Amino acid sequence: MMINYFQRVNISAGIVPMTQSTAGAPYYSWGTSEKSLILSSFFWGYVVSQVPAGLLAKRFGPKLVLGLATAVGGILCFFHPIAAKSGWQSICVLRVLTGLVQGTVYPCVHTLLAKWVPRTERGLLTTGVYSGAQFGTAVILVTSGFIFESIMGWPGLFYLSGGVSLAWALLFFWQAANEPATAIRISRGEVEYIESLTGSTSAGQSMPVPWMSIFRSPAFYGLLAAHCGFTWGFYTLLTEMPTYMSKVLQLDVKSNAFLSSLPYFVMGLLCFVVSPISDLLINRGTISITTARKLFNSIGQWGPMACLIGLGYMTAEEKTWAILLLTLAVGINAGCACGYLINHIDLSPNFAGPMMGVTNGIAGVTSVIAPLVVGAIVSDEEDPSQWRMVFFITGGIYLVCNTIFVIFGKATIQTWNEPPSTSSTMTLRNHQENDSKSIVPTSDKDNRF
Repeated sequence: MMINYFQRVNISAGIVPMTQSTAGAPYYSWGTSEKSLILSSFFWGYVVSQVPAGLLAKRFGPKLVLGLATAVGGILCFFHPIAAKSGWQSICVLRVLTGLVQGTVYPCVHTLLAKWVPRTERGLLTTGVYSGAQFGTAVILVTSGFIFESIMGWPGLFYLSGGVSLAWALLFFWQAANEPATAIRISRGEVEYIESLTGSTSAGQSMPVPWMSIFRSPAFYGLLAAHCGFTWGFYTLLTEMPTYMSKVLQLDVKSNAFLSSLPYFVMGLLCFVVSPISDLLINRGTISITTARKLFNSIGQWGPMACLIGLGYMTAEEKTWAILLLTLAVGINAGCACGYLINHIDLSPNFAGPMMGVTNGIAGVTSVIAPLVVGAIVSDEEDPSQWRMVFFITGGIYLVCNTIFVIFGKATIQTWNEPPSTSSTMTLRNHQENDSKSIVPTSDKDNRF
C-alpha cells in the first residue's frame, strides 16, 4: 500500500514545484485548469480498471495481478519528467495509464485480506495493511521538500518512486501467496485456523459473481455511499492541500511539504488506535459488528465535516489553526478504516474483491469530479472565500453519504456469499447472523470447524 501510494501521490506533491521556479529544475506555466486536469486524469484510468481488476484477481489470483501492476506503475514513473517537456497533455496520458494499473490495488488487496484475515482480528489487521496508504502519502509529502531542493529537483521524486516500486514487485513475487493453503512458510494448523475464521472458501474462486443479488442489496448501497463520501473528501484534500497551503497559508516549498504530510502521519497512527478499540468492543460483545462499522465510519466522516466547516473561515494570519484543522480533517478519517473499508469483507468474504472493484470504481468517479469542481470554483488560488466553498461542499458530501450508510449499512455475511454445500461458510454465517453477540471463537467452535 505504501509503495502504490508513492505512485499515485507523487504528482500531488510534484505539481507545485513543476509550476514554480525552484533550484534550477525545469518548470512549466500551467494554469489552475491544466493542473486540475492533471490531478484528476489519474482517476480516469483508475475508474475504468476497478471491476476488471476484481475479476482478474478472482480468476488469476491477486499475487500476479498486483505484482505486475505495481511493476508497470513503477516503470511509468520514470517517464513523467520526459513527458512534462512535451506539455501537460502528455502528463495527463501518463496519469491515465498510472490510474489503470493502480486500479488493481484495492480489489487485489481486498481479495488477499478476505483469504488471510480471521474475522476476530479483522479490524486491526485490515487497518494495519491499509494504513500503508496514509504512511505512503506522508512519506512522499514529507520527503518531497528535500528532494525538490536537492540536485535531483522534482524529477527525482518520480525516479525514486519508480525505483522502489520495481524493487518491491520483485520481493512480492518471491514471498507472496494468494491464500494460506498455497503458502509454504506457515504450518498446517495455522492454515486451518485462518480458513475456519475467514468465511472465504476455495470454491469461491470458481463461483460466478452474483451481480444481481449484490445490486439488489440495500446494504451494498449503504456501503457504496460511504465509500463515495470518503473518496470525495480524502482526494479533494490530497490533491489540493499542497496548493492551499502554498497560496492561502503562504508556506514555502519545504514547510508546505512537511505540513502537507502531517495529516497523513496522524491518520496512519490513529488507524492503530481505533482498530484495536473496534475489535475489542466487538469481541467482548459490547456492541454488534454492524453498530461498530456505523459508529467508526461516522467518526471518520462527520468529524472531518466539522473540521472543514471551521477551516473555511481560516486565513493566512490564522495558519496555525488552519493547519490543526486540516490535520484533524484528514487524521480523523482513520475511523473509516474500521467502517466502510472492511465492510465488503463483512458482507461477502468470497466476493470482497469484485465488490471492492465496483464500489471503488464508482467512488473513483468522485475522484475525477472533485479536482475539476475545485478548478471551477477556485479561479483565484489566494482567495480564502473560494476555498471556503470547496470545504463546505466536501463537508456536505460527508454528511449525506454517511447518513445513507447509517440507515442502510449492515455487517452480516449475506446469503449470496455462499457456494452450495459449503458447510464451513454456512456455519460462519449462522454465527454472525446474531450480530449482537461476541464473535470470539471458543474451543467448541474451533472443534466444530
